[in-house]
Amino acid sequence: MGVIEHLETNPHGAAEGRPGTYVQSGVQCKVVNPITVALGRKPVLFVRGRKSGKLHKVPMDPPFEWNGTRYLVSPRGDTHWARNLRAAGEADLRTRRGLEHVRAVELHGAERDAVVKTYASTITCHCLHYMKQLPDPADHPVFRIEPTAT
Repeated sequence: MGVIEHLETNPHGAAEGRPGTYVQSGVQCKVVNPITVALGRKPVLFVRGRKSGKLHKVPMDPPFEWNGTRYLVSPRGDTHWARNLRAAGEADLRTRRGLEHVRAVELHGAERDAVVKTYASTITCHCLHYMKQLPDPADHPVFRIEPTAT
């Protein structure tokens, strides 16, 4: 493993209300992410912290579109943004389409597994590296995102 990332593992997993396995990135969150958000070239998820209530800005890959539905897949596993989105159930998403308020529905079981497998087979970005570190689809939270009425 590199200097920037390491694997955090919880043997109990997210099912018991504790964070599951994820690939942690130290420098990226504190240095690269704020610059990426400021540049405005990548989609950004604006989600409330599950404990602090503070608004977090997380640069993302574009939502994964499959069979006419959009998904947010966490290639690094059960990360903080995924846990925050799970708790909030909604967020704002800034993409090339503009800013939209979305409702997030977490997928489980076979539905989640199918999305993760399809996502992993289609991506070519650095995220594939994380997917290989966490090969079990259950380690990757997946949220179906739906726009809400304004």
